[in-house]
Amino acid sequence: MAGIKDWSEDDRPREKMLLKGANSLSNSELMAILINNGTKDKTAVELAKDLLQSVDNDLRKLSKLTIQDILKLKIKGLGPAKAISIVAALELGIRRDAANKETQSYSSSNQIALYLKAKFQYLNKEVFAVVYLNNSNKIIKYEIVSEGGITGTVVDNRIILKNALACSATNIVICHNHPSGSLTPSNADKKITDKIKQAANLLDIQVLDHIIVSDEGYYSFADEGML
Repeated sequence: MAGIKDWSEDDRPREKMLLKGANSLSNSELMAILINNGTKDKTAVELAKDLLQSVDNDLRKLSKLTIQDILKLKIKGLGPAKAISIVAALELGIRRDAANKETQSYSSSNQIALYLKAKFQYLNKEVFAVVYLNNSNKIIKYEIVSEGGITGTVVDNRIILKNALACSATNIVICHNHPSGSLTPSNADKKITDKIKQAANLLDIQVLDHIIVSDEGYYSFADEGML
């Protein structure tokens, strides 16, 4: 049987995984499997190293790249098809991380913040989401209701309340991320919270919390007596 050294450069990471398992591969070798093949000048592993070096070998930074971001790096040999494969694989990892932290009921800000942090941590833009709950605080659904630029997002209260009524939610937790890392709520954050709370009260829907998450941790309006 031919050994790994007898295979082409692009095939060796696959054979290494087959013989020794995924844990034996370096980040660049794992990435090379996604890239699939190299160019006449560089192997898939070398292309993978170029990509990783562009993000300082930081997988967290890599996970924040979009398909367009990868293409803008202009690494010869990394076209749209390969960029799509890479982003798809990274998205699966993000979803697995979120699924591991998913909760079926709301009992504390920390519990739901961990789930939200897993969902938000790789986003470069600010998003506003709502967790809809029944009267036993069991989660009915989670939904992003607004997306914005890196400095903020626009929230439509009508959409939130319409969705709450549609799924028969009696309680909600509103949440958004701060890509900048800061956990200090802005005046706009406070106004949005009050506005949604007042509107929800008219429909007998209770806002249990407003949670802000970032790489630094989380901020709970309920824990801080802001609700």
